[in-house]
Amino acid sequence: MTTRRDVCIIGAGPVGLFTVFACGQLGMRCAVIDALPEAGGQCAALYPEKPIYDIPTRSAITGGDLIAALVEQAAPYDPDYRYGDTVRTIEDEPDGGFTVRTAAGATIAARAVIVAAGGGAFGPNRPPLPGIRDYEGTSVHYHVARKEAFRGKRVVIAGGGDSAIDWALDLAPLAGRITLVHRRDRFRAIPENVAKVRDLAAHGALDILTPFQLSALEGEGGVLRAVVLADEDGNPRRVEADMLLALFGIASDLSAVGSWGVAVEHGTVTVAPATMETSRAGIFAVGDVAGYPGKLKLILQGFSEAAVAAHAAYHRVFPDRALHFQHSTSRGRPGLSPVAA
Repeated sequence: MTTRRDVCIIGAGPVGLFTVFACGQLGMRCAVIDALPEAGGQCAALYPEKPIYDIPTRSAITGGDLIAALVEQAAPYDPDYRYGDTVRTIEDEPDGGFTVRTAAGATIAARAVIVAAGGGAFGPNRPPLPGIRDYEGTSVHYHVARKEAFRGKRVVIAGGGDSAIDWALDLAPLAGRITLVHRRDRFRAIPENVAKVRDLAAHGALDILTPFQLSALEGEGGVLRAVVLADEDGNPRRVEADMLLALFGIASDLSAVGSWGVAVEHGTVTVAPATMETSRAGIFAVGDVAGYPGKLKLILQGFSEAAVAAHAAYHRVFPDRALHFQHSTSRGRPGLSPVAA
């Protein structure tokens, strides 16, 4: 059975969700495909309780609340969400449209495709510790889904970037004890936040252990008892712990995107910034997955790109209609009726 929509959006992260709204404002109906079981992409899967500060009108908003608001904004345009599925092929059709086939066997016919896949498929950079997978989901974590899970716990945070520093600050009032571990004495994070962490350490509110690296885990049945560290000379140091928060970044994979016939260079899909169209006519890319000179990987820039792509896609969806630009204050929420003359 083939589902017909005007636009097929690949990715249900914040930019993909806003693309539903941008297309809906122009009278285009969307199908949305995402490999995760729910909307939000990395924003919801990895940072649902982490505050975001650069969303206009919000002094701060958590990733989870942002996604909830975007889902609500898109809802009047009746998107067809396909969660837990991935795109296998995008085939050209004689009428200039596309047939998108998924791993779950779905077939979606669309006049345009907009890729909002973030960094592509993603997963954590795991430290090379024997048996670490036995503790994942119970004692070893690569992101903070719920801060309450760390309340009263002895937490080892490993990493030297902004995520490690930020979570050390956020969890310090909540956890039983925080031990921050890094292989260097210097941290690659915002200096002001590093200074705050060092001040907490100076007052005994948390521990900083540098230069140390993770060496082994002690425990059984997925329950952690201690994290063993090693200094530069290999000398061990045992830290009693209930949780290990290993923050060594995310590994992204764009190989699937490259198989769709679009040009991928330096880890992003090459687009024309005036239209956000890729090297394959009718396929557009927005958000972190899109690359062009001067690109800023910010959610708010992705929102702008979504609007640009929607306007460019309109001419493929409705080739015989002129598009007269209107602000949303004039357009309102018009449902799905065409807005062109």
